[in-house]
Amino acid sequence: MNGKKVFLLIAIIIFIDQAIKFYIKLNYFIGEEHLLLGSWARLHFVENEGMAWGLKFGGDFGKIILTLFRLGAVVWGTFLIKGFIEKKYHNGFIICAALIYAGAVGNLIDSLFYGMIFEQSVPFTTQVAAFLPSTGGYASFLHGKVVDMFYFPIVRDAHFPTWFPIWGGEEFEFFRPVFNFADAAISTGVISLFVFQGKFFADTPENHEASSEIEAE
Repeated sequence: MNGKKVFLLIAIIIFIDQAIKFYIKLNYFIGEEHLLLGSWARLHFVENEGMAWGLKFGGDFGKIILTLFRLGAVVWGTFLIKGFIEKKYHNGFIICAALIYAGAVGNLIDSLFYGMIFEQSVPFTTQVAAFLPSTGGYASFLHGKVVDMFYFPIVRDAHFPTWFPIWGGEEFEFFRPVFNFADAAISTGVISLFVFQGKFFADTPENHEASSEIEAE
């Protein structure tokens, strides 16, 4: 797979991710929810401090650290993917790397810029945010919140059996996290790497070289 195709794939994923987030941010208020497929697939607008699947980390300082870490990972990932392409790694492996990279970039954009370009979405109100408000954004550079919207509560209002360790009798919901398209791209890439690693890594340049050396002996 050549660099142009990989770049196009990454650009498409980022565009879809950002288009969905812009639509949700500009048309939904915090907590607004609409059904997609019955009661188990929904659009549910929430914001988080930057970690995937709605997780949080360490307040304002943690937010800065997390954003800078993600920025460093994206820069490092750029060189990694370039190396994978040049070394002609398995196309499936490169696609997985591109999915993870594109997802990281998608969430990084939120963290870097959304605080500056969007008005605050205020919880417990029906206020819908404005784009580039005259009064300025809700936060400074590096302090943007990541927009999440996909919610799949396939099992709701259930409880663990009383005999179940630790959580016995407590409420159970599957699938609880609210996530975005970037999170889905990252998860797809990571899961695919685990599932198909035997095929991907059996076809690396290093393995070809090792096989050639063995045959020569």
